[in-house]
Amino acid sequence: MSSSTASNWAEPDAAHAGEVRKLSTLLEASQALSNTLDLNEALQRVLEILGRHHGAIRSTVVLLNDDTGDVELEASAGAVTPGKRVRYRVGEGITGQVVQTGKPIVVPRVSREPQFLNRMSDRPELGDQELSFISAPITLEGKTVGAVSVDLRFKADRDYNRTGKFLGVVGSMIAQAIKVHRLIQAERQQLVEENTHLRQELQERYDFSNLVGTSGPMRQVYEQVSQVARTNTTVMLRGESGTGKELIAHAIHYNSTRAKKPFIKVSCAALPQDLIESELFGYEKGAFTGAHASKKGRFELADGGTLFLDEIGELNLSTQVKLLRVLQEREFERLGGTTTIRANIRLIAATNKDLEMAIGVGEFREDLYYRLNVFAIFVPALRERKPDITLLADYFIDKFSREHGKKVKRIATPAIDMLASYHWPGNVRELSNAIERAVVVCDGQVLHAHHLPPTLQTAEASGTGQSTPLRDSIEAFEKDALLDALKSAKGNRAKAARLLATTERIFNYRVRKYGIDWRRFKG
Repeated sequence: MSSSTASNWAEPDAAHAGEVRKLSTLLEASQALSNTLDLNEALQRVLEILGRHHGAIRSTVVLLNDDTGDVELEASAGAVTPGKRVRYRVGEGITGQVVQTGKPIVVPRVSREPQFLNRMSDRPELGDQELSFISAPITLEGKTVGAVSVDLRFKADRDYNRTGKFLGVVGSMIAQAIKVHRLIQAERQQLVEENTHLRQELQERYDFSNLVGTSGPMRQVYEQVSQVARTNTTVMLRGESGTGKELIAHAIHYNSTRAKKPFIKVSCAALPQDLIESELFGYEKGAFTGAHASKKGRFELADGGTLFLDEIGELNLSTQVKLLRVLQEREFERLGGTTTIRANIRLIAATNKDLEMAIGVGEFREDLYYRLNVFAIFVPALRERKPDITLLADYFIDKFSREHGKKVKRIATPAIDMLASYHWPGNVRELSNAIERAVVVCDGQVLHAHHLPPTLQTAEASGTGQSTPLRDSIEAFEKDALLDALKSAKGNRAKAARLLATTERIFNYRVRKYGIDWRRFKG
């Protein structure tokens, strides 16, 4: 075979090998950029790939710092002084010009380019070896955000134009990785901010100073909460359903040293008895049919924080035994597991059940009762704190007016009297529901007695009963209006008359007719 024929065969082989090398580089770079969320680590791998496949003596990625406006070294490989902090002003040196113009720059002979700034290392350590420098922009959404650059040994026959275009493709891949990284960072920051905001909101919402009520029984509850909140003592909340035991549990947690840790609630009555154990302690893969993966229990989720066991009296006896062990030893195993897990939690339990009676009939373990009943707080029923009804009603009116876009400002005196005379078997929860319903049906700014639910209505109180004559209903409504006007005018009868668009003489006549003491509204 002639030498010319051999040459013709060699050239295609060399060109083919070069294309394969470039494709391999792009494939490996793509994998490096997609296999990790650590941008710096991904860039480092890409630069190492450029060095391995293309003989880059030195390779760098610089990014534009939006805060300082400077171009700063983000990642490097090769002859770069370790820990060296490198930065350029936009337009300064070759790299700064690439970021400024958004166009690649090729310097075949670095020694002949006065604008080349060797800031990456104190010395190139290459002797008299001539270098070539190629830099391509990293462009994101039409804006140049950085540059990727390589130092190569000078070769007179190198196709610098093709090499520059190839490096530009690498720069485009890096740009997409930066975009993904910034999206992740933005979402992460948003989650952190939302988390901080929600924690702050919860802490403010459940600050026990914001709990509604000034009656004697509630003042005693506030005092007990303030005493126990900063400790790690187990708390037992006793009281009827709907009295606000969960609200008290939140107040204890968010005023404790564990406030920044999780607050995990478990309703022992809501979970099926055959699932309560796995929910509390978790389970290992294969522990039972359907356990396709391991799952943490509520005790693990509450680590460092507070676990609130509501309706503790509904636990079955077998689960009570395991709960007792956790409280005694502060450790447990997942269902189907053998690894012992430590439980750093503060326990708050609540019940509306007579636990002492349950112990007597064998439904609740006495030893568990004493473990739970370390610091008992009795939350009073609403009928035992009648002075708080008006405060609670005003609170719920404001809350539900905002939620439902209403303009209800206050509650009429006859409606307050009706609320005060009711026995409230459902406690604060029932009052909340009653006020929400009244706000929804109220079209004005004052909530009247006839807006309250039928369960609270009586003919005597509201004048709206089925057997009430028309005249009595009209008089009840008129009396209601007079009381509202006096309340708005703070006992000023002339002003109250103007509010009702009537004369003071007629107004006074009506006040006397219904035996209204206008003086109690003064002040």
